[in-house]
Amino acid sequence: MAVAIVYFVQGVLGLARLAVSFYLKDDLHLDPAETAVISGFSSLPWLIKPIYGFISDSIPLYGYRRRSYLILSGFLGTLSWSLMATVVNSKYGAGFSILLGSLSVAFSDVVVDSMVVERARGESQSTSGSLQSLCWGSSAFGGIVSAYFSGSLVDAYGVRFVFGITAFLPLMTSAVAVLVNEHRLTPGEHAMSVSGSGFIESSIQHIKQLWTSVKQPNIFLPTLFIFLWQATPHSESAMFFFITNKLGFTPGFLGRVKLVTSIASLLGVGIYNYFLKAVHLRKIFLVTTIIGSALGMTQVLLVTGLNRQFGVSDEWFSIGDSLIITVLGQAAFMPVLVLAAKLCPPGMEATLFATLMSISNAGSVTGGLVGAGLTKIFGVTRESFGNLPLLIIVCNLSSLLPLPLLGLLPDETGDSDNEETKHS
Repeated sequence: MAVAIVYFVQGVLGLARLAVSFYLKDDLHLDPAETAVISGFSSLPWLIKPIYGFISDSIPLYGYRRRSYLILSGFLGTLSWSLMATVVNSKYGAGFSILLGSLSVAFSDVVVDSMVVERARGESQSTSGSLQSLCWGSSAFGGIVSAYFSGSLVDAYGVRFVFGITAFLPLMTSAVAVLVNEHRLTPGEHAMSVSGSGFIESSIQHIKQLWTSVKQPNIFLPTLFIFLWQATPHSESAMFFFITNKLGFTPGFLGRVKLVTSIASLLGVGIYNYFLKAVHLRKIFLVTTIIGSALGMTQVLLVTGLNRQFGVSDEWFSIGDSLIITVLGQAAFMPVLVLAAKLCPPGMEATLFATLMSISNAGSVTGGLVGAGLTKIFGVTRESFGNLPLLIIVCNLSSLLPLPLLGLLPDETGDSDNEETKHS
């Protein structure tokens, strides 16, 4: 129950995502490039996930390694969204508050992941698979619920109201921490776990072991490809400004689009599991990247208005475009999770998987920041969209740049070792 609720909270926190975008655009009057930078800045806590795991494992709070940190994460999340709902009035305050919220989710994610690992240890593959399904299903359900209400609440009550509601959601994480079945360490065990010399030696040994694993060519080279593949720029912030300022899409309509893409994400996972998991990794990356780049170009039709010449309204074109691109994007991302799991040697699974996913997240942040730079260079602002088609074309063509490096990946199918993965 605790695991399911924590993952549900992670999904339902998407309730504030649209509100944040409209707040940065309409209340703080930021440009697309500034919005992209704040978005990248707020993702920084996801780049150091292994540190949270190490802290949780090594430094118990009040005798608990999991329960205490879940409570702390919940309170931190509530603080961050309470600040957004009340006192934040600048881009720096907004960036800091969103960063705190991201830290709250990232830390609780690592803690609950460790609980799943501990619970699955020694269980049958069927039980382990059920746990993974519980995690994914709870998060997906939360995402779908939040998508349905995210836009309509902004339309009806405004962004501050949505931030206020969101502030109560992390408290669910703190509340369910009491359900965690965890042995409380005695004062002697607690002192031993954080004792000076032993703790330092353990830390150094842990870091050395992690570095030894990462620097092996069969791990380092595929990880390098994942980073570069994720680091290609995108134009999401610029497109958000265009569809809201130029096309007049309302929060309510964008909430419905978000609902469609949330369901489409599940569809993408299903397509991968049923049709692609036995296909060679290199082929999946090659085909999905090329098709994704081509489909991404269709946004040029929306920006130039060509879709209306074919009798397709902006709203219907946007829904269809988002649906197809999301399905393909999720199906393309699943091999990243499979590859990361396959690279982890025995004994280092949890830490190394968190490290690899942090590197993948670093690539995404890099891509967002490069996209922000290109948005600035092309002169795309909150009112000027003349060069937006060129920006879209450059970003989509750049996604093809990592393809010559496909040789860095192992030449095998994603399903060869029957690995089970979960979205980090």
